[in-house]
Amino acid sequence: MEEQTKIPKNKIGRASELARTGIQVGVNYLKYKAQKTITGNDDKTAFHETTARQTYDTFSKLKGGPLKLAQMLSMDRNLIPDQYADQFSQAHYNAPPLTYPLVVNTFMKELGKRPNEIFESFTTKAVSGASIGQVHQAEIGAQKYAVKIQYPGVADSLKSDLAIVKPIATRLFQLDSKAIEPYMQEVQERLLEETNYHLELERSQDLAAKSEHLAHTRFPQYFPDLSSQRILTMEWIPGVQLDTFAESDAPQELKQKLAQALWDFYHHQIHELRLFHADPHPGNFKVHDDELWVLDFGCTKSLEDDFYKDYFALMDPEVLKDDDTFRKALAKIGLLLDTDKPHEKDMLAALFRESVELLSRPFKHGTFDFGNQDYFDELAQFGEDARLDKELSKLSTSRGNAHALYLNRTYFGLYHLVGSLNATITTTLPDYSEAKPALTQP
Repeated sequence: MEEQTKIPKNKIGRASELARTGIQVGVNYLKYKAQKTITGNDDKTAFHETTARQTYDTFSKLKGGPLKLAQMLSMDRNLIPDQYADQFSQAHYNAPPLTYPLVVNTFMKELGKRPNEIFESFTTKAVSGASIGQVHQAEIGAQKYAVKIQYPGVADSLKSDLAIVKPIATRLFQLDSKAIEPYMQEVQERLLEETNYHLELERSQDLAAKSEHLAHTRFPQYFPDLSSQRILTMEWIPGVQLDTFAESDAPQELKQKLAQALWDFYHHQIHELRLFHADPHPGNFKVHDDELWVLDFGCTKSLEDDFYKDYFALMDPEVLKDDDTFRKALAKIGLLLDTDKPHEKDMLAALFRESVELLSRPFKHGTFDFGNQDYFDELAQFGEDARLDKELSKLSTSRGNAHALYLNRTYFGLYHLVGSLNATITTTLPDYSEAKPALTQP
């Protein structure tokens, strides 16, 4: 993969690149409209393929916020067309890396030394590159290290980048600008945290310590003395990425064991710690010595008690079977609003009931077969129907809780990861006892 020799860092340069992408989207759409007028063909495939490629090329060049947004969007194929999901998925760990001189500059600024003055060996080419930084392998004696180096300027440009990307995304994916504003704020907060490697180091050590008792789940050692605000050094873990392992001819028994370990890892963090690893893509996990290794805690999300209770109350069978109680639960989490008209509330309540039933189905019977593709097809069809529903699109008022963004994303990603392992998972429902009294009051 060709390396980048520079990265636009000032706001004007980055804004110009993003604005150029916005113009390209407009030009591509005009070409599509002209073709439709001439031929009568309403197929948008060519438009989406060209636009997805051009958009990803720009985002990967800029790194940071735009590329992280692409990474997040690629995980939800219900939100964007497949052409974008396929292109954007490269942002997980296959983004074009920066050249070695730029890495040296970061080391000099952060640690006051060149990489070869700290390590006995250090790869001049990145072994992987993602949205916020890239990883190099290093050695001191017998100890091998994974050294994550943040791209220059991404932290300083996050807010301005997202402000420019927002109108491009809303136009491209037909999203309502006002409705997604709380979610853009949530994305911004999490991304700013991801650029703070001191915070990532602290959370990585804390979450690893609190999860080390989990069966078949392992965590690398971290090295604070070799880390800084923009450099994070941890133990190098050999093995294969989770997606490569899923596609391998490894015994199904092993895949089943590690899929259950992955599920238990998330269940423990979400329902017991209320602080969880919120970036469940395969590049963040490796399989080594028949164990699951969790590599990256850059994106984490904490759950406040009130939000946790309100969110998971929607999955309570007692709540689901009573329409009045279910609507109260929807109102508590901001999915039904006082300003909604009666017929709108009826339509939304039916939609959310179907959504909750689909997403909570794995929890209902003690075990669930994630290897059943019919379930994922049903999820995809539901998302597509909701996205194209003209009546729903008219309800542009912002609704829901922005805290749900990363929780939904995490479960969606988790479902697909264990599904890729063709696993049947043992599941348990959360304890709803604390949420019920508030919902049943008159």
